[in-house]
Formats: sequence, C-alpha cells, structure tokens
Amino acid sequence: MQRPQASASAATVHARNIGGIQETTVTFDPGVTILVGRNATNRTSFLQSVMAVLGSENVSMKGDADEAEVTLELDGETYTRTFTRRSGGVERSGAPYCDDPTLADLFAFLLESNEARRAVATNADLRELIMRPIDTAEIEAEIDRLQDRRDSLNAELDAIDERKGELRELEERRETLETQIEATRAELEETEAELDAADADIEARREEQSELESRLADLREKRAELEDVRYELDTEQESLTALETERREREAELEELSDPADADPEGIDDRLRELRERKGELESQVNELQSVIQFNEGMLDDEGAATPPELASDGADSVTEKLVDDSVTCWTCGTDVEPGQIEATVEQLRERSQSKVGDVDRLEREIEQLKEEKDEIEQARRERERLVRRLRELDEEIEQAEATIEELRGRRESLTGEIERIEAAVDELEAAEYGDMLELHKTANELEYELGRLESDREDVENEIDAAEERIAEEADVREELESVNDRIERLRTRIERIEREAVEGFNDHMESVLGLLDYDNLDRIWIERVEQETRKGRRKVTERTFELHVVRTTESGAAYEDTVDHLSESEREVIGLVFALAGYLVHDVAETVPFVLLDSLEAIDSARIAALVDYFADYADYLLVALLPEDAAALDDEYERITEI
Repeated sequence: MQRPQASASAATVHARNIGGIQETTVTFDPGVTILVGRNATNRTSFLQSVMAVLGSENVSMKGDADEAEVTLELDGETYTRTFTRRSGGVERSGAPYCDDPTLADLFAFLLESNEARRAVATNADLRELIMRPIDTAEIEAEIDRLQDRRDSLNAELDAIDERKGELRELEERRETLETQIEATRAELEETEAELDAADADIEARREEQSELESRLADLREKRAELEDVRYELDTEQESLTALETERREREAELEELSDPADADPEGIDDRLRELRERKGELESQVNELQSVIQFNEGMLDDEGAATPPELASDGADSVTEKLVDDSVTCWTCGTDVEPGQIEATVEQLRERSQSKVGDVDRLEREIEQLKEEKDEIEQARRERERLVRRLRELDEEIEQAEATIEELRGRRESLTGEIERIEAAVDELEAAEYGDMLELHKTANELEYELGRLESDREDVENEIDAAEERIAEEADVREELESVNDRIERLRTRIERIEREAVEGFNDHMESVLGLLDYDNLDRIWIERVEQETRKGRRKVTERTFELHVVRTTESGAAYEDTVDHLSESEREVIGLVFALAGYLVHDVAETVPFVLLDSLEAIDSARIAALVDYFADYADYLLVALLPEDAAALDDEYERITEI
C-alpha cells in the first residue's frame, strides 16, 4: 500500500476545557510532530482535543468546566466541536472533520485505551475488529437474496429449454395439421363436386332432401356439441388428476415438516427481553466506567487541576509541602495518595470495563442465536399453516372438479342418445332411393365438421407456438440478468475476502518489517493466519473464519518453536497492537477520510525502538502526532517538529 498524498498545509488546533487543558493553541506542520514532556503535562489531553475535533466521542471535559470547545484550521477550512454539560450528560454540537469516527477511533487514534491497539493484550477477536466497520451481516443477507434470485433465473432458463423442445413438437404438430387440412379440404371439394353433378334432379325432391339436410344439420350440431363435451370432460379429468397429485404432495410435505408445537416462542421472547435488559445494563455500566477512566486519565495528565477549592485553600505552607511531596491529592476524597495507586485503580477500572464489554458481546451472540431460533420456529409454523390452507383449497377444488365431471358425463350420455336417434332417422332416409345422394351430404357434413375441427386445432397450436417463441425470446434477458446476479454475488463475496486477506497480508508484511527494525531477542516471527472453524447458530452449524496470531521464537541453540501470546513482553504486545492498528488503518483507507494518526503511552517500548517505530509509521500518515517523554524524544530524528509547551 502506498503512502497517502500529504497535504502541504499546516494544522492549527485551539482547545478549551478538554481533559486537563484550560486553553491552548497549537500549530503543527504535516509529517511527524513530537509532543515532548513529562507525565501530566497535558499531552494526552491535547491528543484528545484533536480526536474531538476530528469527530471522536471518546473525549472528556475538564472536571470543573460546564463548556468545552475545539477548533481545527486546515487547508483553508475551519472545523469546530463544542461540548456543554447538562443534567443528563454532555451535549455535543458543531461541525467536526468527519461525520462517522468509527474507523478513526479504531485505527487512527492509538491512545493507550485504543481497542485495536490493546487487542493482543486482551485476547480480543482480531477478525471482528478488522471487519467491524463492514456490515458483513447485510452483505451476507444480500448474497442470500441474490442466490435466491439466481436459483429463480436458472429455473426460468430450464423452463425456456423445455419450451424449446415443446416448440419443435408444436411445429411438427402444425405441419401434420396443415397436411390433414389440405387432404380434408380436397376430399370435401371432391364430394361437393359429386353433389353438384347429382343436383339435376334435386329440385323434384327438394322437400325430402330438405328434411334429410335438416336431420344432417342436427346430427352435425349434436356431434360438435358432443366433441366439445368430451374435450371438456378430458380437460376436467386431467385437472382433477393434477389436483389429486398436488394434494398427495402437499400431504407428504406436511408429514415431513417438523412439528413446532412443542416450541415456545413466547418463552424465547421473554428470554430475549431479559437478555436485552441485561445487555442495556452492562452497556450503561461500560459507559459509566469509560467516563470515569477518561476523567481520571485527564486528571492524571493535569496533576489534579480539578482539585476541589476546599482542598486548595490550606495556605502557603501547605502548598510548599505539596511541591516537595510526590503524593497527589485525590480529587474524590481529598486525601494524599501515591500516583501509582490512582493509576492502578484506573487500570482495574479498564480491566473491569473490558470484562463487561466481553459480557456484552456474549449477550449479543446469545440474543442473535435466540432470534435465529425464533425465526426458524415461526418459519416452520408459517409453512405448516400454508400447507394446511392449500390442502383445504385443494379439497374444495377437487370437490368442484368431481361435480363438474359428473355433470359432463350426464351431458355426454344425453347427447349420445340424441345422436343415436338422429342417426336412426338418417338411416331410414338413406334406405330410400336417394341413398347415394344422402350419403354424399352426410360425407360432406362430416368433412366440413372435420375441417373446422382441424383448423381450430391448428389455430390453438399456432397460439401455443407464438407463446413459446415469446418465452424463448426472453432467454437473452434472463441470461444477462443471471450473469449480472453472479457478478454481484462474486463482488460481495470478494469484498469480505479481500478485506480479510489484505488485513492479514498487511499485518504480516508490516510485522516482518517492524521486527527486522526493532531486533527483539529470540523473536523470529509473528504472523496472523486466517482459519475456518465450525460454530453453531441456532439449530444450524455454520463455518466461520477467524484470525489466529502465531509467535515463533528460537532457543539459545537456534531451534525454533511456537510460543503463546501470553509469554510476550509488554513491549512486544504494544508493538504488535500498533502494527495491527496500522494494518486496519491501511486496509480501510482511513487516510482518505482522516489523515491523522495519534500515538501515546509508548513508555513500555525502549527509546531506540520507539524511534524506529515512529519512523516506520511516518510513511503512512499525513500528520503523525506522538506524545513522548523527553528521554524517548531525544532518540528521534532532529528534523521532526517538537512541541514542548501545551
């Protein structure tokens, strides 16, 4: 990854009543800026001021102030952030540098309490931290929706392929019908020619012929009606068979469907309500602990600037004693305590905060598991209700079809009887001397009826051919959409995969480079490996990826062995945490929205290594602000800008 394009503009920060700062204005140039000073010289408070105007919420006000303000002048623009203490808490307003500080809080504001920086020491979920800014749940849900659409499109293509086969059969059927129509029409024309030839003596017998034609017309009408009834009967019987088949299938589905009757969604709701209430309590406790921690950190930096007035009015002699005494007046109870005691208490509060954050995460996972279990129960119930409802509908449709079939059978029997009576009458007329001519009329009537039926069948076939061709014409659009859906699925999958891969590769590359620079004894390699593990979500087993941190050391004899994170020194853990945060800063392109990186509390690392680490980080941020003790700052390049008064 390349270093972001540096801005040529200096930055000016004006802070009032932030942490231990009463009021200060600091201007610094692009590049590395070292905040040099002893503990409790407002360096951390200034870094918090920068965080505040950049958009962070992890900022504390001066203990005795009701209002606080920070402004940033950069590249000709002015950004502001104001804080007002209210009875219900602190009200924030203004126009900070960025609207969403999530990325910066995780990967740019690397103070001692930074979550990404402390991930190794607290054994946090490294993958979860890297992926937190990405809504992976929404991405997975979108992938599921796209996969459903892909299945639907594939089903459409299968149906189109079936229609292609049907189209070939329909075209063959049309050709057959056209051949039959031509043959029938030719036969009809031949019969009509014979009738015309025999028409010479028809005038004398018109009355008799009229009666026969009337009978034949009736016969043709009844036969046509009978054919219609038979067709309707065949169609209705096919429909009944299909309904009965579907009913058996739905009954089989209903039998196979698991019975959710013993499930207790109300009990799950009660448990969810209980877990959410507990989570809310824990989150409230975490917020309170964070406020206390931030307040105490700020007070430590300021050497007790917010000491209550009643403790500050002991007279000149008391002040002199405090100046020569290493103890600190506790701003809670007013007694003198060692700074180490307060720092230890703050550390205990941090550990308790981390523990409760872990409890919140555990409750969140349990809530998600219960929600999935409830969704599965409700889905099963909805499916059962749908099947039961469909079975009722099928019963009604089957009953109606059976009634229609019974009615059609009665009509068929009635028409058959009528046709038999008409045919008997025609047979009597055929026995007369006009039998040949009557036979010709009968043949012509039958040919006309057959010709009409064939032409009707051809029209139906042509309509089906048009519908099939119209459906087949949609294939290109369906395939184009399918390709688009597959591309979108691949892009979504690749996005998660790419971020994970780049984070791991970035960490491993930077870790290898940093270890080479810092030269830790017997510490050969530290790297992250992406692994997959099977976990249970509700009633389902799913495969999830996680990041495993590996540490390789060498013995005095030169043999390599894999060690555990627990055996790392505090300095080594700090370096790993900082490199992990840098990997997150780069993989999420944080520099595009926040070109600042803040470093503080590096005392666990020796001066030479701090210098090497700062030089390394300087290549990746436009503005790198580092708070250091004077002896640590002395090891850094003299060209770096230094600020000694805040």
